[in-house]
Amino acid sequence: MNNLVQKQRNYFKTHKTKPLSFRVQQLNKLQEVLKSNEKLIYDAIYKDFKKSEFDTFVTELALLYHDIKEAKKNLKKWAKVKSVKTNMLNFPAKSYIIPEPLGVCLVIGAWNYPYQLTLAPAIAAMTAGNTVVIKPSELSSETSAVMAKLINENFDSEYLKVIEGGIPETTELLEQKFDKIFFTGSTQVGKIVYQAAAKNLTPVTLEMGGKSPAFVIKDCNLKMTVKRLVWAKFLNAGQTCIAPDYVLVDETIEKEFLELVKIEIEKENFSIENGNYTQIINERNLDRLSKMIDTDKVYYGGETESLDRIIQPTVLKNVILSDNVMQEEIFGPILPVISYTNLEDAIEQVNDLPKPLSCYIFSSKKEQVKKILNEISFGGGAVNDAVMHIANSKLPFGGVGDSGIGSYHGESGFKTFSHYKSILEKTTLMELSLKYYPHSKTKLNWIQRFIGI
Repeated sequence: MNNLVQKQRNYFKTHKTKPLSFRVQQLNKLQEVLKSNEKLIYDAIYKDFKKSEFDTFVTELALLYHDIKEAKKNLKKWAKVKSVKTNMLNFPAKSYIIPEPLGVCLVIGAWNYPYQLTLAPAIAAMTAGNTVVIKPSELSSETSAVMAKLINENFDSEYLKVIEGGIPETTELLEQKFDKIFFTGSTQVGKIVYQAAAKNLTPVTLEMGGKSPAFVIKDCNLKMTVKRLVWAKFLNAGQTCIAPDYVLVDETIEKEFLELVKIEIEKENFSIENGNYTQIINERNLDRLSKMIDTDKVYYGGETESLDRIIQPTVLKNVILSDNVMQEEIFGPILPVISYTNLEDAIEQVNDLPKPLSCYIFSSKKEQVKKILNEISFGGGAVNDAVMHIANSKLPFGGVGDSGIGSYHGESGFKTFSHYKSILEKTTLMELSLKYYPHSKTKLNWIQRFIGI
């Protein structure tokens, strides 16, 4: 690991990664590698947890292709030296900001969307002009192997390298000195990454999760609300960091809401055979999720097929905050429904929990939407939709508090992997003498006037 990082650092010092033409060339190469190996990519993820080609393209490859296209289109603008105003105290001079790559970056990916959540930050790092060490999740082992094959056979290791393995390999990587670490995963592991990075004063971006709430307010378009919520919750069998974790629904529409959810689930007919459902990633997670299902509170579903690692879409009613299912992020196809009589109380319930990665509000009343947006801190979200904010690369994606540090996507990703170098450039033809000795009351008065006091 030490040799690899040193090789990448030496390569970065040659400045070969900095020209915009080099960055575009490498992005084009990555796009071609992905496109020409899509069959291999589809087969690997299906072996990991039975994800369909349709879902893999829509939720992973399409986003990666979009990221590459947007980066190539906007790179010149993003990397441009930006002129800013110079204050009177520094007159005469000019001031400008130079974006520069950070150096050697480590990207640690997640298993639930193993291509998108691993390669999207790598694309951002490449766009910014860095070298990158990529560590895919070992839980999606087939996908990890394919990623290693495609990257390592097509790119020089001193520029881009995939390292496979589990905790020992990740631990050894974290002992190295990187210029940036980008991690996607659980809050528990995120804390370990943060502590390791601190030893080397390495800046980090942590993309984690949390219990993302969805507010269903009585004035909403209920049928459309249910349609969008059911899709967002059970996409990838609920194994989505920004999935609505639980629903807070006005008690006056709870019965109708539950009935419509049941109808919509049956209409969607979620199954691996239909290509709109997946397995749970492994037996450990299957067991963890099974223990969250309180049979006394099951409104719909609840069946578990251990042999195939399948949990049918499950809806729980009469849920309270002390229930087992509310103690941690679910990350699976279980939807707890909590009814409320007062919106203030519902907001307070959410604020009693750690800050979530996402929040969704279904309402036609602007004042209620504004109230929730103003009173709850969360990473990002949507009004009258769920999950889809991730598809707009103009929106920085990231968490806050326990759900994350920093953001990426689009220009935000370029900024995440860049340092903005501030420069004051002065002429030598003249100089204001206010700062020099001897000091005087007159000079002090002029300085105060310049700074507006």
